[in-house]
Amino acid sequence: VDVSRYFDEQGWSDGLPIVPPTIERVEEFLGYTDRAPDDAVAVLQSANLKATPWNIAVNAVMAGCRAEHMPLIIAAVEALGDERCSLNNIGSSSGIFPYVLVNGPVVDELGLNSGAQLVSRAPNAAIGRAVGLIVRNIAGFRPGLSYMGTFGYPLALAFAERAAESPWEPFHVGQGYDRDANTVTVGVTNNWGASPAPYDRAGRSGAEIALELLAREITHKTRLFNFPGRGPDAEKVMLTLLLSPPVARSLAEAGYTKQQVKEHLYENTRMSLRDFDWVSTFTSTTGASSRARVDEGVLPAEFAGAPDDHVRILSGADILHIVVCGDPHRNRLMVMEGGHTQPTTKPVVLPRKWRELTGRAAR
Repeated sequence: VDVSRYFDEQGWSDGLPIVPPTIERVEEFLGYTDRAPDDAVAVLQSANLKATPWNIAVNAVMAGCRAEHMPLIIAAVEALGDERCSLNNIGSSSGIFPYVLVNGPVVDELGLNSGAQLVSRAPNAAIGRAVGLIVRNIAGFRPGLSYMGTFGYPLALAFAERAAESPWEPFHVGQGYDRDANTVTVGVTNNWGASPAPYDRAGRSGAEIALELLAREITHKTRLFNFPGRGPDAEKVMLTLLLSPPVARSLAEAGYTKQQVKEHLYENTRMSLRDFDWVSTFTSTTGASSRARVDEGVLPAEFAGAPDDHVRILSGADILHIVVCGDPHRNRLMVMEGGHTQPTTKPVVLPRKWRELTGRAAR
């Protein structure tokens, strides 16, 4: 029997060839965690099935991961199960899919990619694929049944931050972890594409151009009509900004901290109320105008102004997340639009025998 074809026919794979999850291979992965094979790591919506080291390992083997990736994937599953991740909502027809960000010394220890073509190279691609298979097989999101992306989904992404070349503290430090901590963050996006390049032109600095490009890119995201919403029921659509090291350095050299970049974008990412109202009316499920949403208390009073007034479209600086990564020789940036979920960070717990298993210093 062709194992890959059989698994695909059962709906267990993503349509690509898999590594057969034999008992021997799964047990090798279980050697890289101190948790019992049937221990409950998380209960994943929407199927509400229990994720255990055993079924996590099965999916990681299928994806082509190495056994030493097991602690990262367990941390990713813990993040998927956190209520802040709101996994139950990713079946949206807009096509939301997960991404995985790794921070800490484990990035170099395991040879994860943080530079050029980082989402495309091993082992990142396999780790991302493993999380995608877990979302399919344990969380129960099957395309066309509960995973309703109109045009489908690419494979889940995994990448690492290029902390050594960042002028700012790494992403996980902003989430409350020590710089030397190993962490995994799970977020979602529905785009992976255009990456504009800010160049010094006409006497304007690279930092100025980068900030303007980021502001313009944000206004092009189709969920922008939700950004300014306020009140306890307002959805906080998260945005992850990927900056290559040269772009980050140009901003830092111009005097911007990471927080100041976020605050600048919050104040300066604007569009005319005429344009905002068009997007809001024709992409919202309610079809309500901006003025009507002001009357309902959803939008601030400024959204009841004149058509040519420019309004801020971000609800706050806190919805922006900045990660420095990518080709260290290219000045590129990317805005990853999220939805429904918050990027959720969990610590990586290495097994007691990590040093013995890998020959590396235990952390």
